[in-house]
Amino acid sequence: MLDMLRKFFDFCSKVNRAKFYKSAILGVLDAIFGAMKIPAAFFAISAVVNKELNTNTFIVVMGFMLVSTIGKMVVNRFSQMLQTEGGYDTCAGKRIEIGEHLRYLPMGYFNDTSLGHITSVTTNTLEQTGDIATRAIMMVLQGSITTVVIAIGMFIFDVRIGIISVIGILIFFLFNKYTNYSVAKVAGEKIEADRDMVGVVLEFIQGIAEIRNYNIISQNSTRLAKAIERKTKADISAEIAAIPAVGVQNLICKLIGVTISGASVYFYLTGTMKLTYTITMLLCSFMIFEALDLAGIYTALLKIIGRGVDLVNEILSIEQMDINGEDIKPANRDIHLEHVSFAYENRKIIDDVTLDIKEKTTTAIVGPSGGGKTTITSLIARFWDVKSGSVTLGGRDVRDYSFDSLMENFSFVFQRVYLFEDTIANNIRFGHPEASMEDVIAAAKKACCHEFIMGLPDGYETVVGEGGATLSGGEKQRIAIARAIMKNAPIIILDEATANVDPENEKELTQAIENLTKEKTIIMIAHRLKTVRHADQIVVIDKGKIVQQGRHEELMEQDGIYKNFVSGRKQAVSWKIA
Repeated sequence: MLDMLRKFFDFCSKVNRAKFYKSAILGVLDAIFGAMKIPAAFFAISAVVNKELNTNTFIVVMGFMLVSTIGKMVVNRFSQMLQTEGGYDTCAGKRIEIGEHLRYLPMGYFNDTSLGHITSVTTNTLEQTGDIATRAIMMVLQGSITTVVIAIGMFIFDVRIGIISVIGILIFFLFNKYTNYSVAKVAGEKIEADRDMVGVVLEFIQGIAEIRNYNIISQNSTRLAKAIERKTKADISAEIAAIPAVGVQNLICKLIGVTISGASVYFYLTGTMKLTYTITMLLCSFMIFEALDLAGIYTALLKIIGRGVDLVNEILSIEQMDINGEDIKPANRDIHLEHVSFAYENRKIIDDVTLDIKEKTTTAIVGPSGGGKTTITSLIARFWDVKSGSVTLGGRDVRDYSFDSLMENFSFVFQRVYLFEDTIANNIRFGHPEASMEDVIAAAKKACCHEFIMGLPDGYETVVGEGGATLSGGEKQRIAIARAIMKNAPIIILDEATANVDPENEKELTQAIENLTKEKTIIMIAHRLKTVRHADQIVVIDKGKIVQQGRHEELMEQDGIYKNFVSGRKQAVSWKIA
């Protein structure tokens, strides 16, 4: 239990840890105020037994009770506020910390780790930590403090009863270790089941279009049902593991209370304890383990809480890319790859690639699917670090740059555009948060999306659904281009930006891309002939290697992938129903 308390406090920030420490100190005061009921009871019992009940006795007893009641009320108010603030601030801070940490992780991490895991940790796990965990930790701590304070009070009245109470406390904590062990066996499965269920639910929702399109609802529903059933069984197993152990803890508390009562009566009958002390100890026997009994219920949650803390720490302990470089403003935007190789796990993706991309030129990267096209652009922008070789920008290795200063040089337009659940204006401002409304409109006009935006119910203040679900693919692409125009970076990476655009939007999107790419260094991944034939150089990638390189006319004179690619596209365009 002490290890768990230490782990939790280490998990908290210095400021929030101080709040919990203050709450613990207030817990001591709360215990002292609660223990003041014992002398109040003692004076009342003494007055009754000795037939000395008078106004003075009434004033003394009521004084103790009022101080006890008001003191506990005031202390509890401040203690609970500190606990609540500490718990929620800790979780809010950890969510932000995870977000910042994920920002600088290699992109490979997100291929390894399911979205369900990250979502589960940042939502369910931290929600439990901020609410249940904080309550459980403080109840266990405060219950233990209250019991110790009352036990000290019992020592003052009678050493023998004090010894019995200490033995009872030791027995309780010994069995509490068994309780924690029982829950620990199922805590991992409970967390894993929770993570699996969140992942399956997210996948089901995100892929609902494909699921319905291919009529595989039953298969996916079965998988979802199994994940929910696993979560249900894990929760029930955790309860089954905890309930008997907590029940025995409760029984131990009651039996020790009975032992204290029996011992007090025995001492009275043998003439070694006064009647007033005996009655007082009988009352104390019900009070001493009341708080500890409640704390024992919450100790069953400590292992689950501990596992949740471990999951958060596991994410935060994943090694980040080295982002502490220099804030560099390159003299030019020439890009050079020198004998670059990159492997993902044990599979080599890029194999000894050397490539020059001159400033303010257009480079088109083509090749079979899975050949490594997107990986090359990711290495240029340092979404991953090369395994061997180097990538330079303006003559400096991209690893020499601080991550933020490197990103200032790049804007990206991907095939799959993500828009945030916010206004269209703010989605465009994402490239320049301080931009004025006039600048937003100017960028939208260049991206050929001003007209359709003004046709929306609230214009630029229209809130789009998460991921841009309320807009068409072409509309999302043009807003992404407006965002890139707003950023005004000197290097533009286009990854299949026009691949899934319908003919109605193609003209506007092509114009938007032309407005975006004026006087820029362009690196494009594309399959459409007209988007690559005018490039300054075309690079053909196959199986991680550059197999062809040159202008369109040069490559058309060579037998190879590019010529076959162009021929295939021409045949596809000329194909029609007879």
